[in-house]
Amino acid sequence: MVSKNDINSNQLGFALEILKLIAQKPHKKAELSIALGDRGFESGDLSQKIMRTIGKLRDCGFEINGAPNRPYELIESVFPVILSGEQRQALVMAAELLADMGFSAQASHIYRIGNLNKTSIANLAADFHPPANYSEENLDEILQQLQQRLQQKRRFVVWYRNSKGDERNWDLDKSELRLHNGSLYLFALVPDWHSWNIPTRPNVEQNSAFRVDRIIRIGAASHTPWIYTKFPKIDIIYRLTGALATYKPRRPHEKIISSPENTDYVDILTQEDYLFWFYQRILQYGASATVLDPSWVVQQIKNTHKKAYENYSAE
Repeated sequence: MVSKNDINSNQLGFALEILKLIAQKPHKKAELSIALGDRGFESGDLSQKIMRTIGKLRDCGFEINGAPNRPYELIESVFPVILSGEQRQALVMAAELLADMGFSAQASHIYRIGNLNKTSIANLAADFHPPANYSEENLDEILQQLQQRLQQKRRFVVWYRNSKGDERNWDLDKSELRLHNGSLYLFALVPDWHSWNIPTRPNVEQNSAFRVDRIIRIGAASHTPWIYTKFPKIDIIYRLTGALATYKPRRPHEKIISSPENTDYVDILTQEDYLFWFYQRILQYGASATVLDPSWVVQQIKNTHKKAYENYSAE
């Protein structure tokens, strides 16, 4: 005879297995029946048992979407998470950083997952000034569509408004989301972009960054797979002097190429995939930084410094 404890244990295991499956991805009832049968659960009345178990899980507070001929999808879990003090503090810190960067909805998810009370832990001061709240309905929809396009790995078109208010559409190949200086960007290779300094393709000048909050619309994925698997890069050598002569590279794409015995300066070889962000970083070093190679990048930095000087020299 099967004991009551065995029955309850089997029911609990059945419910947990359903939660695992629909947490990974949406499943139709027939798909759940097959998966649960493969995991050793009896196949007699699995269909009815799945429906009853889903109902009980909903009664327990699990938010599960599902309708006739539609898959079951776990929207929000109320499964208890047991955390140590250090783990709770780490999660609160992560949530506060997300909120400061404009991801308030995602931060709220973390608070609910850990049943956290942020007022009980010292606030984290972060110098982030995001241009938008990425949890707003329109931006959240843009982000969801972008994540879908990145998973599909097919060319797609975005309609974009630049800082001057000009709008145009861009046909994009390989793409990814990047966070830079507190703003979220769609970083992408533009296959038909005209390069001024490098004749070969693909090249670093074809890489572009589109601020997500300025994307107006996203087109459907095309039938053309991404041609490129990597973003093109360029080798740049620059020198740091003065207070920065003891600089130690923190970025994985940088390495020191000058002699360690030299204490007057340090030469860095870096591989960059977006020149505008590199220019920003070098210019913030002021007189302590000098770009050495390639020559056309050197000229770009010279022109920028010259323009800055002229701005201060104007009467």
